[in-house]
Amino acid sequence: MIAALPFWGVAACTDTPRADPANASQVASGQAIYAANCASCHGPNLEGQPDWKSRNSNGRMPGPPHDDTGHTWHHPDAILFGITKVGVTPPYAPAGYQSDMPAFGGTLTDQQIWDVLAYIKSRWSPRAREAQAQIQKQLGGQ
Repeated sequence: MIAALPFWGVAACTDTPRADPANASQVASGQAIYAANCASCHGPNLEGQPDWKSRNSNGRMPGPPHDDTGHTWHHPDAILFGITKVGVTPPYAPAGYQSDMPAFGGTLTDQQIWDVLAYIKSRWSPRAREAQAQIQKQLGGQ
């Protein structure tokens, strides 16, 4: 659940952001990786799980949408990369936070994670892309 996360750990992920929604080959790669690894929880059209703002019976949050209706675009690339790589764990969530979001660092390469983020960003409206670019700029490109 990215919505409740403040900007913890912005400096924890020092890779230069490399998710380029204008890079057709990166977006195509990311689309295939997203379909295989992310769509089952976040939806084939990035729509998220139903009632994603309310806890499931297990107390965990459903997979949020990654389209404009969600909050993914409210976060800088470094946060999105870090959550995808290590999961919703410190420094991206409070200690003990329970999430169904797996860490993909052992499954996907860093480049594959960037490709997925490029694909997700390619599906945002120009308004959402610009808003997220401003967040990136305010944080010095992190």
